[in-house]
Amino acid sequence: MEGVLAIDKPAGWTSFDVVAVARRVLGVRRVGHGGTLDPLATGLLPVLVGPATRFADRLHAAPKVYAASVRFGAETATDDAEGAITRSAPPPPREAVAAALPAFRGVISQRPPAYAAVKVGGRRAYARARAGEVFELPARQVQVYRLDVTGWGERGLGLLVVCSAGTYVRALARDLGRACASAAHLGALRRLAVGALDVEDATGIEELRRGGREAAAALLRPADERLLALDPRYLEAPAASFAIGRP
Repeated sequence: MEGVLAIDKPAGWTSFDVVAVARRVLGVRRVGHGGTLDPLATGLLPVLVGPATRFADRLHAAPKVYAASVRFGAETATDDAEGAITRSAPPPPREAVAAALPAFRGVISQRPPAYAAVKVGGRRAYARARAGEVFELPARQVQVYRLDVTGWGERGLGLLVVCSAGTYVRALARDLGRACASAAHLGALRRLAVGALDVEDATGIEELRRGGREAAAALLRPADERLLALDPRYLEAPAASFAIGRP
């Protein structure tokens, strides 16, 4: 058994929770995923099965699409809604936000959140942060192909983010707040696509369980270059069509 499953990860689940369910349903030990989603986030999680796990590095490098909600007024330790508040500031005017957004498009320098899966001295950054260690991860270059407002709220806004591998939307939210002389964190996140894999075609966890092994096997897609090409609509369609609810 070999291929890639597109799973719609629910909130509160880790990426490894999803892998564990897929492993049990398919009866295959060699199962991995194609890009971590934080427990807070929902949406597309590629699950690689059997020899297709060798395609993980290629899939990790594919462009990704997110619908995000940014909340102004507070920064948090994790740069999202799960962390303790570390700094507060009044929300900025919309004009200030609109003026700040262009600086986050294209090739940008970004410092990953302290609570990230990247390794520092052989240990995951989030493990060091949870242990109370104080450190700052080095900035790195990432690329944001599209960053557009999907809607405005009283204390935040929705964003459509089309970006390269290694981009942290939590860090975008944090840095956008600072660029507006305010403070911000990521309120919600939904991954819409990884390369050609689309959340609209993804299978939910309960559907995967109900369908069983044969149904899951029928959903497997070949792990090849066709999975890497992003649907052009994510670069061309109106941003508002990708909103995930009221910001």
